Amino acid sequence: MWAATTAPRAASSAVRRTSSQQSSGTNAAAAWRPSRRPSAAARPTRALGPAAAAAAAAATDVAPARHQQHAQTQAGERPQGELRFPDSYYDSEGRLVVKNLTLPQLEAWCASIGEDGPKRALQLWRFMYYDCKWIRSLEDAAVERGAQNGFSPAFRAKFAGLATLDGGLLLQSIHSAADGTRKMVFKVAHGPAAGGQVETVLIPITREAGAKARITLCVSSQVGCDMGCQFCYTGRMGLMGNLTAGQIVEQVVAARRLLWEEDVAAGVTKHITPITNLVYMGMGEPLHNLPAVLPSIETLCQPLGLHVSYNKITVSTVGLVPEMRQFAAESRAVMAVSLHATTDEVRDRIVPVNKRWPLAELIGTMEELFPKDKELFPKDKAAPRHGHHVLVAYTMLRDVNDSDEDARRLLDLVKNIRCKVNLIVYNEYPGTPFRPSTPERVQAFRSVLIQGGHVATVRDSRGDDQMAACGQLGDPGLSARPRPARPEAAAAATAAPAAA
Repeated sequence: MWAATTAPRAASSAVRRTSSQQSSGTNAAAAWRPSRRPSAAARPTRALGPAAAAAAAAATDVAPARHQQHAQTQAGERPQGELRFPDSYYDSEGRLVVKNLTLPQLEAWCASIGEDGPKRALQLWRFMYYDCKWIRSLEDAAVERGAQNGFSPAFRAKFAGLATLDGGLLLQSIHSAADGTRKMVFKVAHGPAAGGQVETVLIPITREAGAKARITLCVSSQVGCDMGCQFCYTGRMGLMGNLTAGQIVEQVVAARRLLWEEDVAAGVTKHITPITNLVYMGMGEPLHNLPAVLPSIETLCQPLGLHVSYNKITVSTVGLVPEMRQFAAESRAVMAVSLHATTDEVRDRIVPVNKRWPLAELIGTMEELFPKDKELFPKDKAAPRHGHHVLVAYTMLRDVNDSDEDARRLLDLVKNIRCKVNLIVYNEYPGTPFRPSTPERVQAFRSVLIQGGHVATVRDSRGDDQMAACGQLGDPGLSARPRPARPEAAAAATAAPAAA
């Protein structure tokens, strides 16, 4: 079989950015310039962190035609001076999707429509994300708490014409695997990916026999994916559209609501099944949709709402170097880099983005952002995230990247990086030319890494009988994109008898 022995080639001389900003419809680094700038007294005094500031930067001035597009609502004219946001922040009826906003943005918007900004924003926020309610409309709040503890009829009427608490996803089905893994399938109601399907996976983790399961939730950031990794089922779809920040958050809210309803039905009212870890490893390349991913993380980690810890969130990337730098500078979540190969020859074929940012450039960036030894780098060049680790993901493909020589090359690649290596058991799908490495080969590969002084874990397949495992999400039949051409070696792997 094939496994290249060539060393990684030199870094590319020019770094070209991906199309993430172009596809998002806004420049995340632009200054936030709302349609009406509040007076100094009216501006929120809440300090913005780097990621929240980047999220707030998404709100921009709007041309008159854009203003007229959302000017008419069910309740009549929109308030003069109301803050305006990009088109993707609104539903098909022109209503602002509040879940697209961070808390500071929501405070500013509430103030712009004549409300007590901080007070009203916090009231909405807590009903959406706190106290096991997770409401999707103000009418739900009135039913839950009664008029005196909910929202007045006047405000409900005003809000209904301007905005919605709907997260933009419609739950269509839930598929349960034999191991307890469940896949939630949603239809995207509005936004850049309207009409598409997106999938979220709940993975139960039980550390002790008889103990209550904890949940790792795998969320998607796009419908489909534009990276074209040859072994990934989602990559066959191509990119059908970016999810909004609200649609990413709604996946978490929907999962929590599902678990809560199940526990209540079973008579459990305390210590409901927790979601302890979130991984942006579902459909899509998260760093290809940073304008939505960054604010979604801020919303998820807000202490007054869902209150997820930053170190419990892992965001995966195939190696978009400029976006890796931006993410490391603006977010406190954990980064995972999908390496999958130890030479450019192999990685070019199975992870096409390697042709743009080859291994030398990718590894150099990881060394800069996550240095293993601070003394290796000048003090004035020390990485801002020193002390944090990066997760290196490596899918084990039989006779492609799983030799002992590959393991030794991997050790050499990450020798100056503070990292943990996660070996992934490959999950097959119909028509794939690849095969998973044998359990014995996986353990032998891991042993080489451990003997070399690195932490190395194995991610076993979960939910593969329902196409809910890593690399199995999505439905290529929904996309007009032709199936990617198989690389020559992969075609040979299909034709050759599988190893015992």
